[in-house]
Amino acid sequence: MKKNLISRILITFFIVTLINVSKSDNPRPAPTSDTYQKIDPKISTEDGRGINGDLTGYRLFDTNGNPANMDEMISKVKSADVTFIGEIHTDTTAHNLEAMLLERTWDKWQTLSLEMFETDVQYVLDEYMTGHINEEHFLKSARSWENYGSDYRKLIEFSKEKGTPVIAANAPRRYVNMVRRMGKNSLLNLPEEGKRFLPPLPVPDASSEYEKKFKAIMTAHRSMINMVTDNPIGENSQKNPNSNFEDSKIEENNLMELEAFERMLAAQNLWDASMAWSIASHLEKNSKNRVLHVNGSFHTDFSLGIPEQLNNYSPNLDLLIVTIVPSLDYPNFRDSMIGLGDYIIITDGKIEASH
Repeated sequence: MKKNLISRILITFFIVTLINVSKSDNPRPAPTSDTYQKIDPKISTEDGRGINGDLTGYRLFDTNGNPANMDEMISKVKSADVTFIGEIHTDTTAHNLEAMLLERTWDKWQTLSLEMFETDVQYVLDEYMTGHINEEHFLKSARSWENYGSDYRKLIEFSKEKGTPVIAANAPRRYVNMVRRMGKNSLLNLPEEGKRFLPPLPVPDASSEYEKKFKAIMTAHRSMINMVTDNPIGENSQKNPNSNFEDSKIEENNLMELEAFERMLAAQNLWDASMAWSIASHLEKNSKNRVLHVNGSFHTDFSLGIPEQLNNYSPNLDLLIVTIVPSLDYPNFRDSMIGLGDYIIITDGKIEASH
């Protein structure tokens, strides 16, 4: 029971932290212009009905918090080589917005790319898109996410109907887990068969800015654990501050924590590099195409993560970042949101999560 409570608290904490809204006390009043948009289950913007038949709204801003226009943003998406849509995975409104953007920006040059599928199931995804296998076998063999049906199926089905290529962009989770346990150099020992599902090794390191952001999140994670457990991390190391043994133990623990952090950062970085490499590889073979990539917002917030890695692999691409932020202070724009993306869409954080 206690572990479940801790998990729920941590999940809530991470959502609030990752969208960068929890510490700002400087909300800006919501505009009353056409930045107020509504969407319906058929991905229209006309009658304003949400997925349960009720009104569902959002607000659209530019990177500095100025009201922006949806038609203008769609035009920018259609002219960019790669557009990243950063989401919180449980945001119902975000998933409807993604489907709407996919439909409204569609043409024969469009490619959809998804964090939700891993590179080693690309052939399975291709088999489904071309009608060789049915949906039941696709979902089982492609290891679809638990919320696929409610949140991402409409993206796949629209792309299938239109003949749009879909990239299974993410690193296989078994290799991410391997890096988290044994470090990034463990990938070098993989057989060639496994390496073909990854970017060229070793992958470029995460930037110092990304490392700082990741460290802040992990520090907050540690603090939250200390708050909700009976035996907080570091408690034993504070019992006898004058003891040489305890001093040695503190130093040993600090070293272990540093090594664990480096492994976790490397695992996170592998996700980013893999998605970037998948996009770059596709565009190298299909130079006239453009990519709409959907990912968790941490991977692209402030142009860090995947965009940085994509610049390592294909430095001359025109990138656009759209960040969708569920906020309990909806519809106000907060200063902490400035720079999250080229466009920032605020959704109502009080709407029931999609799963």
